[in-house]
Amino acid sequence: METVRPCGCKGIRSCLFCETEYKIVKDNLKTRFEKCSSYVYCPNCDKAWPGWDINLYKNHPNHKGTSTEFPGVYIKLDFLSPCEIKSLKNALEEIPWDVSQSGRRKQNFGPKCNFKKKKLQLGAFSGFPKSTQFVQQKFSEIPILNNFQTVEQCTLEYDPLRGASIDPHIDDCWIWGERIVTVNVMGNSVLTMSPYRGPYAKYNLESVMEYSAILKDFKFDTNNKNEKNEDIIVRLPMPEGSLMVLYGNARYKWEHCVLREDVTSRRICLAYRELTPPYLYSSANNQVIEELLKRASVFQ
Repeated sequence: METVRPCGCKGIRSCLFCETEYKIVKDNLKTRFEKCSSYVYCPNCDKAWPGWDINLYKNHPNHKGTSTEFPGVYIKLDFLSPCEIKSLKNALEEIPWDVSQSGRRKQNFGPKCNFKKKKLQLGAFSGFPKSTQFVQQKFSEIPILNNFQTVEQCTLEYDPLRGASIDPHIDDCWIWGERIVTVNVMGNSVLTMSPYRGPYAKYNLESVMEYSAILKDFKFDTNNKNEKNEDIIVRLPMPEGSLMVLYGNARYKWEHCVLREDVTSRRICLAYRELTPPYLYSSANNQVIEELLKRASVFQ
């Protein structure tokens, strides 16, 4: 169905409400992924260990099996204190929600982007909520986020009663930079990573070749083959109050998703994006960039 449905879903995106009403059959990603070799990433030792149950990372340092490397992910547990979580949750509840796809709701603060046409419009964006400023200020405590300039902040709500999820994807690479930041405000969940083996033209991945990696050495392969990890699924823990940064291989070589089955309670997270260096330093975009960064420095 190509039309937008009352629940906010459209196209291949669906939630429990529209699946029931329109008799939509949704592919069960969990069943498909469970047929692959799965690993659970441990933030404490920076390795992925065999298994599916996300709670396996809590066994550190007594892991079992043979680990595998999974470069390009940083997780800071307890990034937010219990008091900060409560304060932030209350503040976000005061902001109006917009419907989104796949059973989610959102609050978006940032420019409007047309990824296919590669066009950016500032629109009504005038800054970020004052009540969320402390989160961005806390980024200065994280070395991997050195010089991170937030230009988009998006609040996402996942409701298990609506079968909320997000399908496997790579965040657009023409406009959004290497570091993809998520702060999990409320509810424990999982980010499931699967190797991307599609064309590099998708997600504007070819734009990655236009600038050097910000963090560590990363070389973009235009063939985008991931044969070594073809049947591997990696599960990343997103406990309440944690911060996650995807970059390098995890950012560009793997699609990430949130499975419906991993949303067992209401989840609220904050997603943050920065600009790519080519866009940020393009002389053709000087006026737009100057105005965007000016607005992105405002908290009201």
